[in-house]
Amino acid sequence: MLMLIERGGLIMILILSLSVVAAAIIIERLLFFRRIKSDQSVVVNGLKEAVSQGRFAEADVICKNNDSPLTRLARIAIENRRRSEESIQAAVSEAANMEIPKMERYLTSLGTIAHISPLLGLLGTVTGNIQAFGVLGGFEAAGGNPALLARGISEALLTTAAGIIVSIPAITFYNYLVNRVNHLIISMENQVNAIVREMKREGRNAV
Repeated sequence: MLMLIERGGLIMILILSLSVVAAAIIIERLLFFRRIKSDQSVVVNGLKEAVSQGRFAEADVICKNNDSPLTRLARIAIENRRRSEESIQAAVSEAANMEIPKMERYLTSLGTIAHISPLLGLLGTVTGNIQAFGVLGGFEAAGGNPALLARGISEALLTTAAGIIVSIPAITFYNYLVNRVNHLIISMENQVNAIVREMKREGRNAV
């Protein structure tokens, strides 16, 4: 690692730093979505059961005790249960739009890292080659040994390789997490709309 930093210079330090940030974002988001998935599988049935029996106070307590994007949307629906179904769904959609930035947290940064890492690598290669070819400005300074030039170019290419290595997993996980957010939004809205229909069936709007 220290050898890579020494041979890659400042650009390599930047790329390695970005790789650490990208890894931290990926791990944090994966844990976040794993927790949400667990919450959904456990809480939804409890909410549906409480709502189907008109126990809205109990459903509200379930939402408070299991805070997640889904339960926050469900709570909006429960609080607006005396309004029309269309009005409730509009309120839920508005609340869902407010949840999206929370679920997309850090994803913009991850996407930026995925795109600039190979560019930084290329920049390192260009500056490294400039230095390597600069040696040819004085053949005597190069010691008359072409291997010195080859070594300089080889070291310069390290930053390009490092940038690509960081970019590939970063952009892969970025696309995966963005798709996960979109799927989760659709899933939550469908589940909350099912709760809304259950509330409105047979006029269930008691306290």
